[in-house]
Amino acid sequence: MKRKTNRRRHYTRRRRKSKSTLQRISPFLLWGGLIVLLVFVGYNFYHHYLEPKSRLPQMVDTVHYPDGEVRGIDISHYQNEIDWHILRDAIIKDVPIRFVFIKATEGTDRFDPYFNLYFAQARRNELTRGAYHFFSTKSSGKKQAEYFCRMVQLEPGDLPPVLDVEIEVDKLSGYSREKLRREVLAWLQYAEKYYGVPPILYASSAYKQHYLNGADFERYPFWIAHYYVKNPTYKGSWAFWQHTDQGRVEGIKGKVDIDVFNGTAEDFANLLIKEN
Repeated sequence: MKRKTNRRRHYTRRRRKSKSTLQRISPFLLWGGLIVLLVFVGYNFYHHYLEPKSRLPQMVDTVHYPDGEVRGIDISHYQNEIDWHILRDAIIKDVPIRFVFIKATEGTDRFDPYFNLYFAQARRNELTRGAYHFFSTKSSGKKQAEYFCRMVQLEPGDLPPVLDVEIEVDKLSGYSREKLRREVLAWLQYAEKYYGVPPILYASSAYKQHYLNGADFERYPFWIAHYYVKNPTYKGSWAFWQHTDQGRVEGIKGKVDIDVFNGTAEDFANLLIKEN
């Protein structure tokens, strides 16, 4: 009787030990599965929602400056007062700033209050200047192009006009992919006829590949916005790369978008608006 009792106790202890082990493993599996799920959801959220945004803020202060022979910046009224005498001599990675893109218009009724000042100062300080239009869903592409052309007088030696496209394409915006392509193309074609040079198309890498791909858009120089990377992942050709919106340059207080041209100084000169 004594031995049987001991056996029973030993068996009971073993069962309790097994149960305790399962109890320890279950939370581990639960938390492990939860972590995997969060990583999966986080990656898809970034890839499908955040990455297509053209102007994602960088999450770290360390800014990577890629190699390039021709460098520049893009600005708007957010930069407020600029010391152009200092800016014209600013250096980025041993290369002087060569060009500046300036926001001019948005939609059919919004004109950047600093555009005329910036545009004149850029020419006065021997910086190659460009002007860009921020595309809106509130009016047609043609009407927006007419407004931009009315407000911006580009001259020989200036960069071609630029169309900045980063609108939401969904049911709330009322814009389908087909409508977006149609209206953007209308802007590009009108501006090209007016200025006599193919406009530059600005968008993020993911946005361009998803919404503005194909032969209709490939003939326009592409200005790619792609942060967090040492090299853009876009498979097609591109002319400019906005590699950060956290840059610092002398003459401008605060952070500013930094760009690099994909080519030589001679290639850059060939892109500019010519006489006649």
